[in-house]
Amino acid sequence: MADQQAELEWRTGEVPVSTRFDDPYYSLEDGLAETRHVFLAGNGLPERFRDGFHIAELGFGTGLNLLAALQMWRTSGQTGVLHFTSFEAFPLPPGAMIRAQARFTSLAPLAEELAPHWGLPDGFDLPDLRFRLIEGDARQTLRDWPMTADAWFLDGFSPAKNPELWEPALLAEVASHTAPGGSAATYTAAGHVRRALDAAGLMTERVPGFGRKRHMTVARKV
Repeated sequence: MADQQAELEWRTGEVPVSTRFDDPYYSLEDGLAETRHVFLAGNGLPERFRDGFHIAELGFGTGLNLLAALQMWRTSGQTGVLHFTSFEAFPLPPGAMIRAQARFTSLAPLAEELAPHWGLPDGFDLPDLRFRLIEGDARQTLRDWPMTADAWFLDGFSPAKNPELWEPALLAEVASHTAPGGSAATYTAAGHVRRALDAAGLMTERVPGFGRKRHMTVARKV
């Protein structure tokens, strides 16, 4: 793991909160339901799945999005390999990830399967998953990434508290690393985020958000 690990504390209901950014790693209401609404449904999944489908993510956090995506991949009956690449500057220690994932009992078998792999440098491969973790500041690491994604999970901490992960230059890199017909989704509906994605060549739309969030953003590359 990287020298710079996440700084966190645990609040009501065993929810991990970043003390660096003063923001929870997932919704206080229901993190798994939020992931399914924002990132999976927001990217039109599982309907768009195919062998070799590539998800990329800004902000790996607890690994919840990966677990939810892999569970959907398997329950949808999709065959082949799901590619999942995540960019993370401050990785959680494996023990904290396991503790955070334990909140979601419906993911327990999958969380147990993946638990031995957390903390491995770079990532790991399963018969139906190729996972890569790229540690460091995404403003530098994404520029050098030689691949494109079919779907992006833009899951950094709140733009008000973690503005670096929502800078126009970084979102332009997201757009340039999106395959034709690819998509992106995020829980935020901040106007400057939508404008930056639009300026980068993605077509954004404000749609209903999860829980108390009235709106979120989805985007498509045409």
